[in-house]
Amino acid sequence: MDNKPLIILTGPTASGKTELSVRLAKAINGEIISADSIQVYKYMDIGSAKVTKEEMNGITHYLIDELEPDEEFNIYIFKERAVKYINKIYEKGKIPIIAGGTGFYIQSVLYDIDFNKEDNDKCYREELEKIGKDMGREYLHNMLKSVDKKSAEDIHPNNIKRVIRALEYYKITGNKISEHNESQRKRKSPYNFRYFVLNMDRELLYDRINKRIDIMLEKGLAGEVEKLLKMGYDRNLVSMQGIGYKEIASYLKGEISYEEAVYIIKRDTRHFAKRQLTWFRREENAEFVNYRDFNMDKDKITEYLIRESLNTIEKGKGIL
Repeated sequence: MDNKPLIILTGPTASGKTELSVRLAKAINGEIISADSIQVYKYMDIGSAKVTKEEMNGITHYLIDELEPDEEFNIYIFKERAVKYINKIYEKGKIPIIAGGTGFYIQSVLYDIDFNKEDNDKCYREELEKIGKDMGREYLHNMLKSVDKKSAEDIHPNNIKRVIRALEYYKITGNKISEHNESQRKRKSPYNFRYFVLNMDRELLYDRINKRIDIMLEKGLAGEVEKLLKMGYDRNLVSMQGIGYKEIASYLKGEISYEEAVYIIKRDTRHFAKRQLTWFRREENAEFVNYRDFNMDKDKITEYLIRESLNTIEKGKGIL
């Protein structure tokens, strides 16, 4: 095995990735690259459950607070920056750890997916964005359903960025992005990797999600969204479509009640976690690390992640 080591620690939202990834990085001389589509933005801290300086515990994190909320961030930009940071971490003689819940982002790096410039049609994307704004998310999602039913099942209507990406891909290539994703999963990775997926019983996960959202609201999520709007960041920005942000924006605009906003945030976050798990289960090389198997003991899980990661690193010794 002559590939450099790469550790992936992922799982659904609220599964404990942040804490365990820092523990792991401390033990294996690692640095962390965030695979999260919202934490990359400045000022969006509470709603994204962004890792704090205290939680980082001295571990360098990348792709956190790197962009303004109105800057573009997509699969192309993520892959380009993530690969750059991976190489930077190798140059330091350290181990890169990708931590975050966006499976498509992880896949792009893990299997070195080649995104051609032709796959990127800005005019059509802007047209689709206008359709979404004028006709609504469901209309856009139905457009996708008519050409790629599988993708429409996988992608929630609220995830406008991925809906548009799938429609854009279909228009440019004439192929379904769901079929493309399946074929990419069969690619050989340039890394000697371990792909850990944290998991727990669904009822427990859903309870954690509900409690996390209560904490976000107590910390001032509504104030965070209000501040973003006052700073001039339009609620129709891709960044503002994140779960929590768009619902609170609707509440602040008087379109829905506070109680309704909270209900929708909790419901859609649970649905999001379910779709994340569906994605990870389709990843052939993903290894589910179930809390139940470790009696819910984070220390035991940490020990397991460290031991298995070190075994993987040992295989690639001398390459760094």
